[in-house]
Amino acid sequence: MDLFDFNDNEERAKPLAERMRASTLKDFVGQQHLIAEGSLLRRAIALDRLGSCIFWGPPGCGKTTLANVIAAQTNADFIKLNAVSAGVADVKKAVDRARDNLRMYGKRTYLMLDECHRFNKTQSDSLLPAIEQGTILFIGSTTENPYASMTPAIVSRCRVFQFHALGTEEIRGALERALHDKRKGLGNYDCEIDPEALTHLAETAGGDLRTAYNALELAVLTTPPQENGKIRVTLSDAEQSIQRKALSYNEDLYYDILSAFCKSLRGSDPDAALYYAFRLIEGGCDPLLVIRRLIAHSAEDVGMADPQALVMAVSALTAFQNMGYPEGLIPLTEAIVYVCEAEKSNAVKRAMEAARKDARENRDDDIPNYLRDTSYGSKEMKAESAKYKYPHNYGGWVEQQYLPDSLKDRVYYVPTEKGFEKTVRENRAKKGKTREK
Repeated sequence: MDLFDFNDNEERAKPLAERMRASTLKDFVGQQHLIAEGSLLRRAIALDRLGSCIFWGPPGCGKTTLANVIAAQTNADFIKLNAVSAGVADVKKAVDRARDNLRMYGKRTYLMLDECHRFNKTQSDSLLPAIEQGTILFIGSTTENPYASMTPAIVSRCRVFQFHALGTEEIRGALERALHDKRKGLGNYDCEIDPEALTHLAETAGGDLRTAYNALELAVLTTPPQENGKIRVTLSDAEQSIQRKALSYNEDLYYDILSAFCKSLRGSDPDAALYYAFRLIEGGCDPLLVIRRLIAHSAEDVGMADPQALVMAVSALTAFQNMGYPEGLIPLTEAIVYVCEAEKSNAVKRAMEAARKDARENRDDDIPNYLRDTSYGSKEMKAESAKYKYPHNYGGWVEQQYLPDSLKDRVYYVPTEKGFEKTVRENRAKKGKTREK
């Protein structure tokens, strides 16, 4: 046994997801909106002109893989850190190495930082000068919205690329390649997988290729060979390996049941809504999908007629995330019943649609001067701001124009006579705000 045997053993010990990680753009799975021929990112990688950037997207969609591809296709040094375990000392060490590379060899350095949203302000500040000066080319990888979760100073110096969850066909194709790849995949196993089993793995991975790879590898390695020595992975094996039951209905019926659930919520029939909800869940649908639809309809179909409906629906989501299955189904059931029994109004949805239409088609930035920011501008503008009527000085409400002149007569939200909206309507009448569309 020589050194190369040890290297082979180490490679074989890696999980399938790690072995199948793409090393070139040609092998990269998904994200065509970012890396299609002629795209900005692809051109930047090909020309070795990619600056600091942040890759934002769900788990298993290729963020770290693309960073590795960039490292392989450029002449730069590549340092990888994880924000969970790395500290200021690690950052300084990476910056020193990058500075030496640049001074001594004229070589640039990429710093790949996984879970970069976990970096605190002190850690971020230690990295900021190196990014500004170009000493480090920063590639952050995060599952969280960087605009909300990261230090603005870092984000403002990076280009943010948003990744999407992979599609079922993209994952299925990657699994098929892994099955036949004898060098990195499972091609050395005498294995076949039933089409419905492969489809199940691709559909239930939730757009996460790593999850699909792990489930496939587990299914192949734990399924005993048949008498002829061939390993055959069935739908049952796939269900067990990914711990998700296959849907007990076809795709068309799935959408029909989901549609019936939504329309039962809107139609105030709790019995039908509960039946369809549990038909989905017992058939293998993720309960979180049912809860997301419930939240949407609590705002769309109930809205301000009973604002508590949205609170109940979001509470059901929180409860399920904390309690899990099956206990989390109890608060979900309660929320479904509440949304069904609540007064219905789509006034909020209509207000949203009307306001969005004007925001797109009738843009008017001529905001009344007394509503503008008073921290800047001329003395004349600041004098105009004195005309602003502070509502609390008038008992909480005072008549004044808020919309620009071209839109001053617009009314987007028109409360109905139902539930809490009746109270809103009465309060408006007391203020003289009785205009309707």
